[in-house]
Amino acid sequence: MNNKTRMFGVAVLILALVTAAILGLVTSPGNPLTWLLVLMLMSLPFLYRKLTTRQFVEWKDEYSVGIDSIDQQHRKLLNLINSLQTAVNYKTGSEFEREALDELVDYTKTHFSYEEGLMERYEYPEFTTHRAEHELMISRVDQVLAKYQQDEDTAMQNAIDFLKDWLINHINGTDQKYAGFLIEKGAK
Repeated sequence: MNNKTRMFGVAVLILALVTAAILGLVTSPGNPLTWLLVLMLMSLPFLYRKLTTRQFVEWKDEYSVGIDSIDQQHRKLLNLINSLQTAVNYKTGSEFEREALDELVDYTKTHFSYEEGLMERYEYPEFTTHRAEHELMISRVDQVLAKYQQDEDTAMQNAIDFLKDWLINHINGTDQKYAGFLIEKGAK
């Protein structure tokens, strides 16, 4: 379900609850069903906040690779993903969404370059494999962006979901593998 359909459904639900609560208050203010409707209406902002908060990624200490410069870059990547998620959630417009995505992709490439530079400098033995993962990720994002012209909502959300999953799995997987090696060699 895309964002437009979801938002339309939420608007219809709110309108139905408001109408039913007003009718209930006017016709039978002592009826428990009326007050249940009022309570449901009042709980919607809390529920909405709970549901949308789950879409954002928070930094956890377990994501740390132990190299401060890389951890800072990973935090920034998560913040950029969250900015993109905000742009999509609140329909800021395709121009802003595209700018947020471009900034994220550009910074991702910068981060990959930095990470690969450290690996080359310290002669990380699995450098080629790691670089191939980076290239595959950029290729997959390019594929998702190609679909953007056909269906903006779905393509953008797919890009966000892919980036969140990929980044967390990459940090917790292959980035953790090189961390010990680079730290031993003196990377900070």
